[in-house]
Amino acid sequence: MTNKRFKYFFLNKTIKLRYQSLNLSKKLVVVFFHGFMSDITGQKPIKIRRFCKSKKIGFLTFEYSGHGKSSGNFTNGNISRWTSDAKQLIKKKIGKNKKLILIGSSMGSWIALNLFPFFKKQIVGFIGIASAPEFLEKLIWNKFNKKIKKILMKKKIYNVENGGYTYPITKQLIVNGRKNKIFKNKINIGLPIVLFHGLKDEVVPLSFSKKILKMCNRSKGKLIKIQNGDHSLSKNRDLKKICKELDNMINYVI
Repeated sequence: MTNKRFKYFFLNKTIKLRYQSLNLSKKLVVVFFHGFMSDITGQKPIKIRRFCKSKKIGFLTFEYSGHGKSSGNFTNGNISRWTSDAKQLIKKKIGKNKKLILIGSSMGSWIALNLFPFFKKQIVGFIGIASAPEFLEKLIWNKFNKKIKKILMKKKIYNVENGGYTYPITKQLIVNGRKNKIFKNKINIGLPIVLFHGLKDEVVPLSFSKKILKMCNRSKGKLIKIQNGDHSLSKNRDLKKICKELDNMINYVI
Protein backbone atom coordinates (compact mmCIF):
# COMPACT_ATOMS: atom_id res chain seq x y z
CA MET A 1 0.00 0.00 0.00
CA THR A 2 1.70 3.17 -1.17
CA ASN A 3 1.45 6.61 0.42
CA LYS A 4 -0.17 7.95 -2.76
CA ARG A 5 -3.37 6.19 -1.77
CA PHE A 6 -3.61 8.17 1.46
CA LYS A 7 -4.97 11.70 1.77
CA TYR A 8 -5.48 14.12 4.65
CA PHE A 9 -8.62 15.86 5.82
CA PHE A 10 -8.13 19.00 7.91
CA LEU A 11 -10.55 19.17 10.86
CA ASN A 12 -9.01 22.52 11.78
CA LYS A 13 -5.66 24.31 11.46
CA THR A 14 -3.87 21.87 13.75
CA ILE A 15 -5.62 18.50 13.37
CA LYS A 16 -5.61 16.48 10.15
CA LEU A 17 -6.99 12.98 9.68
CA ARG A 18 -5.40 10.45 7.33
CA TYR A 19 -7.96 8.73 5.15
CA GLN A 20 -8.32 6.57 2.08
CA SER A 21 -11.21 6.67 -0.34
CA LEU A 22 -12.45 5.07 -3.52
CA ASN A 23 -15.39 5.81 -5.85
CA LEU A 24 -17.09 8.29 -3.49
CA SER A 25 -19.34 9.44 -6.34
CA LYS A 26 -21.13 6.07 -6.27
CA LYS A 27 -24.57 5.78 -4.67
CA LEU A 28 -23.40 3.21 -2.10
CA VAL A 29 -20.33 3.74 0.10
CA VAL A 30 -18.80 1.29 2.58
CA VAL A 31 -17.19 3.02 5.58
CA PHE A 32 -14.65 1.10 7.68
CA PHE A 33 -13.95 2.09 11.30
CA HIS A 34 -10.74 0.70 12.82
CA GLY A 35 -10.17 -0.24 16.46
CA PHE A 36 -8.50 1.23 19.57
CA MET A 37 -4.90 2.33 18.88
CA SER A 38 -5.10 0.75 15.43
CA ASP A 39 -4.81 2.31 11.96
CA ILE A 40 -5.85 1.78 8.32
CA THR A 41 -2.86 -0.26 7.15
CA GLY A 42 -4.18 -3.59 8.49
CA GLN A 43 -5.50 -6.54 6.53
CA LYS A 44 -9.19 -5.78 7.12
CA PRO A 45 -9.31 -2.31 5.48
CA ILE A 46 -7.00 -3.48 2.68
CA LYS A 47 -9.17 -6.50 1.87
CA ILE A 48 -12.45 -4.58 2.13
CA ARG A 49 -11.13 -1.76 -0.08
CA ARG A 50 -10.10 -4.27 -2.75
CA PHE A 51 -13.49 -5.91 -2.53
CA CYS A 52 -15.29 -2.56 -2.94
CA LYS A 53 -13.10 -1.78 -5.93
CA SER A 54 -14.06 -5.09 -7.56
CA LYS A 55 -17.77 -4.34 -6.93
CA LYS A 56 -17.38 -0.78 -8.26
CA ILE A 57 -18.86 0.78 -5.13
CA GLY A 58 -17.57 3.52 -2.85
CA PHE A 59 -15.19 3.02 0.07
CA LEU A 60 -13.92 5.26 2.86
CA THR A 61 -11.67 4.56 5.82
CA PHE A 62 -9.73 6.89 8.10
CA GLU A 63 -7.71 7.20 11.29
CA TYR A 64 -9.15 9.03 14.28
CA SER A 65 -7.08 11.86 15.76
CA GLY A 66 -4.07 10.52 17.67
CA HIS A 67 -4.15 7.25 15.72
CA GLY A 68 -1.87 6.08 12.90
CA LYS A 69 -0.65 9.03 10.84
CA SER A 70 -3.45 11.39 11.87
CA SER A 71 -2.29 14.31 13.97
CA GLY A 72 -3.17 14.97 17.60
CA ASN A 73 -2.12 13.29 20.84
CA PHE A 74 -3.70 9.92 21.54
CA THR A 75 -4.02 10.75 25.24
CA ASN A 76 -6.21 13.78 24.41
CA GLY A 77 -8.65 11.59 22.52
CA ASN A 78 -11.82 9.88 23.66
CA ILE A 79 -14.96 8.26 22.26
CA SER A 80 -16.78 11.58 21.80
CA ARG A 81 -13.84 13.15 19.97
CA TRP A 82 -13.27 10.14 17.71
CA THR A 83 -17.00 9.97 16.94
CA SER A 84 -16.87 13.66 16.00
CA ASP A 85 -13.83 13.02 13.78
CA ALA A 86 -15.74 10.34 11.90
CA LYS A 87 -18.95 12.39 11.65
CA GLN A 88 -17.18 15.43 10.18
CA LEU A 89 -15.20 13.41 7.65
CA ILE A 90 -18.23 11.41 6.45
CA LYS A 91 -20.36 14.56 6.12
CA LYS A 92 -17.65 16.34 4.13
CA LYS A 93 -16.44 13.50 1.91
CA ILE A 94 -19.65 11.53 1.30
CA GLY A 95 -22.50 13.99 1.79
CA LYS A 96 -26.21 13.45 2.43
CA ASN A 97 -27.41 11.64 -0.67
CA LYS A 98 -25.42 8.39 -0.52
CA LYS A 99 -26.32 5.07 1.05
CA LEU A 100 -23.91 3.88 3.74
CA ILE A 101 -22.83 0.45 4.94
CA LEU A 102 -20.82 0.84 8.14
CA ILE A 103 -18.20 -1.74 9.16
CA GLY A 104 -16.77 -1.45 12.66
CA SER A 105 -13.81 -3.39 14.03
CA SER A 106 -13.65 -3.70 17.84
CA MET A 107 -13.90 -0.10 19.16
CA GLY A 108 -14.81 0.91 15.61
CA SER A 109 -18.24 -0.67 16.15
CA TRP A 110 -18.81 1.66 19.11
CA ILE A 111 -17.92 4.69 16.98
CA ALA A 112 -20.11 3.45 14.10
CA LEU A 113 -23.11 2.77 16.37
CA ASN A 114 -22.68 6.27 17.88
CA LEU A 115 -23.23 7.66 14.38
CA PHE A 116 -26.57 5.94 13.75
CA PRO A 117 -28.64 8.92 15.01
CA PHE A 118 -26.77 11.31 12.68
CA PHE A 119 -26.91 9.19 9.51
CA LYS A 120 -30.00 7.04 10.13
CA LYS A 121 -31.60 8.06 6.81
CA GLN A 122 -28.46 6.94 4.94
CA ILE A 123 -27.35 3.79 6.78
CA VAL A 124 -28.58 0.66 4.98
CA GLY A 125 -26.40 -1.97 6.69
CA PHE A 126 -23.96 -2.60 9.52
CA ILE A 127 -21.21 -5.20 9.98
CA GLY A 128 -19.51 -5.56 13.34
CA ILE A 129 -16.19 -7.40 13.72
CA ALA A 130 -15.34 -8.40 17.32
CA SER A 131 -17.44 -5.43 18.39
CA ALA A 132 -16.48 -3.70 21.64
CA PRO A 133 -18.92 -0.94 22.64
CA GLU A 134 -18.47 0.22 26.24
CA PHE A 135 -15.18 -1.72 26.52
CA LEU A 136 -13.50 1.05 28.54
CA GLU A 137 -15.72 0.47 31.54
CA LYS A 138 -16.47 -3.23 31.21
CA LEU A 139 -13.10 -4.57 30.02
CA ILE A 140 -10.60 -2.07 31.43
CA TRP A 141 -11.88 -0.07 34.43
CA ASN A 142 -13.80 -2.96 35.98
CA LYS A 143 -10.71 -5.19 35.76
CA PHE A 144 -8.42 -2.69 37.48
CA ASN A 145 -7.77 -3.36 41.16
CA LYS A 146 -8.16 -0.60 43.78
CA LYS A 147 -4.46 0.28 43.61
CA ILE A 148 -4.49 0.83 39.84
CA LYS A 149 -7.73 2.81 40.02
CA LYS A 150 -6.16 5.06 42.65
CA ILE A 151 -3.07 5.64 40.47
CA LEU A 152 -5.26 6.46 37.46
CA MET A 153 -7.44 8.92 39.39
CA LYS A 154 -4.40 10.63 40.91
CA LYS A 155 -1.99 10.73 37.97
CA LYS A 156 -4.80 10.84 35.37
CA ILE A 157 -3.04 8.15 33.29
CA TYR A 158 -2.07 4.51 33.64
CA ASN A 159 -0.15 2.45 31.07
CA VAL A 160 -1.60 -0.99 30.43
CA GLU A 161 0.81 -3.59 29.04
CA ASN A 162 -0.89 -6.21 26.93
CA GLY A 163 0.38 -8.48 24.15
CA GLY A 164 3.62 -6.55 23.72
CA TYR A 165 1.79 -3.22 23.37
CA THR A 166 1.45 -0.31 25.79
CA TYR A 167 -1.99 1.27 26.04
CA PRO A 168 -2.04 4.65 27.82
CA ILE A 169 -5.41 4.78 29.59
CA THR A 170 -6.37 8.24 30.79
CA LYS A 171 -8.89 9.27 33.42
CA GLN A 172 -10.70 11.49 30.91
CA LEU A 173 -10.98 8.55 28.46
CA ILE A 174 -12.70 6.39 31.08
CA VAL A 175 -15.00 9.21 32.21
CA ASN A 176 -15.92 10.05 28.62
CA GLY A 177 -16.66 6.40 27.87
CA ARG A 178 -19.37 6.53 30.54
CA LYS A 179 -21.01 9.38 28.63
CA ASN A 180 -21.17 7.19 25.53
CA LYS A 181 -23.06 4.18 26.84
CA ILE A 182 -25.15 2.66 24.07
CA PHE A 183 -26.18 -0.86 25.10
CA LYS A 184 -29.48 0.43 26.54
CA ASN A 185 -30.27 2.35 23.35
CA LYS A 186 -32.65 1.02 20.74
CA ILE A 187 -31.76 1.32 17.08
CA ASN A 188 -35.18 1.49 15.46
CA ILE A 189 -34.06 1.05 11.89
CA GLY A 190 -34.96 -2.11 10.01
CA LEU A 191 -31.72 -2.95 8.24
CA PRO A 192 -29.42 -5.95 7.76
CA ILE A 193 -26.87 -6.39 10.55
CA VAL A 194 -24.13 -9.03 10.59
CA LEU A 195 -21.86 -9.49 13.58
CA PHE A 196 -18.68 -11.58 13.51
CA HIS A 197 -17.09 -12.84 16.71
CA GLY A 198 -14.22 -15.27 17.18
CA LEU A 199 -14.81 -18.01 19.74
CA LYS A 200 -11.14 -17.70 20.72
CA ASP A 201 -11.34 -13.94 21.19
CA GLU A 202 -9.47 -13.33 24.46
CA VAL A 203 -10.07 -9.57 24.37
CA VAL A 204 -13.82 -9.05 23.91
CA PRO A 205 -16.48 -11.54 25.08
CA LEU A 206 -19.12 -12.87 22.69
CA SER A 207 -21.77 -11.29 24.92
CA PHE A 208 -20.90 -7.86 23.47
CA SER A 209 -22.08 -8.88 20.00
CA LYS A 210 -25.21 -10.47 21.48
CA LYS A 211 -26.04 -7.19 23.23
CA ILE A 212 -25.80 -5.31 19.92
CA LEU A 213 -28.37 -7.66 18.40
CA LYS A 214 -30.73 -6.84 21.29
CA MET A 215 -30.26 -3.13 20.60
CA CYS A 216 -31.28 -3.66 16.99
CA ASN A 217 -34.39 -5.77 17.56
CA ARG A 218 -36.17 -4.34 14.51
CA SER A 219 -33.28 -5.26 12.26
CA LYS A 220 -32.53 -8.39 10.30
CA GLY A 221 -29.66 -9.48 12.55
CA LYS A 222 -27.19 -12.34 12.29
CA LEU A 223 -24.34 -13.39 14.59
CA ILE A 224 -21.59 -15.42 12.94
CA LYS A 225 -19.31 -17.22 15.38
CA ILE A 226 -15.85 -17.98 13.99
CA GLN A 227 -14.75 -21.31 15.47
CA ASN A 228 -10.99 -20.66 15.73
CA GLY A 229 -11.20 -16.89 15.35
CA ASP A 230 -9.19 -14.57 17.58
CA HIS A 231 -9.93 -10.89 18.27
CA SER A 232 -8.39 -9.53 15.07
CA LEU A 233 -10.23 -11.82 12.61
CA SER A 234 -7.62 -10.84 10.02
CA LYS A 235 -6.75 -14.28 8.64
CA ASN A 236 -7.56 -14.87 5.01
CA ARG A 237 -10.41 -17.28 5.78
CA ASP A 238 -11.96 -14.72 8.16
CA LEU A 239 -11.68 -11.92 5.62
CA LYS A 240 -13.34 -14.09 2.95
CA LYS A 241 -16.32 -14.66 5.25
CA ILE A 242 -16.58 -10.95 6.00
CA CYS A 243 -16.48 -10.05 2.29
CA LYS A 244 -19.05 -12.74 1.48
CA GLU A 245 -21.49 -11.24 3.99
CA LEU A 246 -20.71 -7.75 2.69
CA ASP A 247 -21.51 -8.99 -0.83
CA ASN A 248 -24.86 -10.39 0.37
CA MET A 249 -25.63 -7.09 2.07
CA ILE A 250 -24.78 -5.08 -1.04
CA ASN A 251 -27.05 -7.28 -3.17
CA TYR A 252 -29.82 -6.87 -0.60
CA VAL A 253 -29.72 -3.07 -0.38
CA ILE A 254 -29.08 -2.15 -4.01
